[in-house]
Amino acid sequence: MPAEPAAPRTVSERAVVLLIGAVQFVNILDFVMVMPLGPDFAKGLGIESSHIGTIGGSYTAAASVAGLVGGYMLDRFDRRKALAVCMLGLVAATAAGGLSTGLSTLLLTRVCAGLFGGPATALSLSIIADLIPAERRGRALGAVMASFSVASVLGVPMALKVAEVGGWRLPFFAVAALGLVVATAALLLLPPVRGHLGQGGGAARAPGVGALLGRTDVQLSYLMTALVMMSGFIVIPNISAYLQQNLGYPRDRLWFLYFVGGIVSFVTLRLTGPLVDRFGSFRVGTAGVLLAACATYVGFISYPAWLPIPLVFMGFMLAMGMRNVAYNTLTSRVPDNPVRARFMSLQSATQHMASALGAFLSSRLLMDLPDGTLGGMGTIAWVSIGLSLGVPGMLWVVEKRVRSREQALALATPASQGLAVPLSSPANPHT
Repeated sequence: MPAEPAAPRTVSERAVVLLIGAVQFVNILDFVMVMPLGPDFAKGLGIESSHIGTIGGSYTAAASVAGLVGGYMLDRFDRRKALAVCMLGLVAATAAGGLSTGLSTLLLTRVCAGLFGGPATALSLSIIADLIPAERRGRALGAVMASFSVASVLGVPMALKVAEVGGWRLPFFAVAALGLVVATAALLLLPPVRGHLGQGGGAARAPGVGALLGRTDVQLSYLMTALVMMSGFIVIPNISAYLQQNLGYPRDRLWFLYFVGGIVSFVTLRLTGPLVDRFGSFRVGTAGVLLAACATYVGFISYPAWLPIPLVFMGFMLAMGMRNVAYNTLTSRVPDNPVRARFMSLQSATQHMASALGAFLSSRLLMDLPDGTLGGMGTIAWVSIGLSLGVPGMLWVVEKRVRSREQALALATPASQGLAVPLSSPANPHT
């Protein structure tokens, strides 16, 4: 008598969000800890300090390339297994970084980390979009994106402290060990995510990249992504130098500023998700854009001496969180299920490219003045504001097109098809 097929794995929505959040925490920490550790490993390996930016940029460049390549490949596989492979590759590359002997080997390991870390981000967001219903997706994405704040608030200070105790190599080994645990847990506990695959076991029927990029809503989504990332990263890399050199903010209190800003960002990401679910991405995202414009103007163009710097910084982080959750939630609704990982991978590549362009543009516009201050900060602030003001119109157009398509699909579908895999959620999923 033939054996009965195994029952599909059941997992709660909360567990899915927790696991994917842990994956993103490791992925983000692997990226954000490198720059603060720069002086430590530069001294240990005899690397000139001017090369620290190159080491950080090598990860971003590799992640962008991986996103482009992944756009052609990721939708052919079970997302759970693909995520495990990417996380194991990231673990190996991070551990190898701790064994570096010079600039060339460290660059090579950071490139490898980016090649695996970029697709891991796209797959993580795709799994959330596949397993969490649209009406609760904003909350779930907000929770997963909060891993960035956790990595910034807790991960980076811990990495710096570990380096003080055991040297600059130890944080690389520690993050690699944590990543191994998280990758194993994701592989064992997440359900298979194969709803995007055809009956033949592949994505042969899925539209190609050319067809995907030919859609207007996809084009607008990527353009919106580029504007959001460029407007942010033309300012963000220079905040620390501006605060210290132009505003005279004490260096020994800088950690507290970022700690408080990270907490604000964490809370904002958790609260903004439900707001997006209730009011839509256009309204919440527009509010975030306007708040960001005000914070950017006050903080970097016309800063009043009586206004506390932490208050402006917290307002800036609040605005970034609102805007990012709104546009990420909306773009997650743009692709059809069979091409979701492909769409997310290309979006990840767009994010990395736009971030690099923003940082490069800021370096071209800024200058060190004879009095020790940073010149040109007002210029890049105006550029940031100008770029971000293009976002609300795109939010409105994309949201309108997505809603029209979803309404048409609902009318054409006689009954709900349910989730791609069985999920056990509490009666009140918002608790």
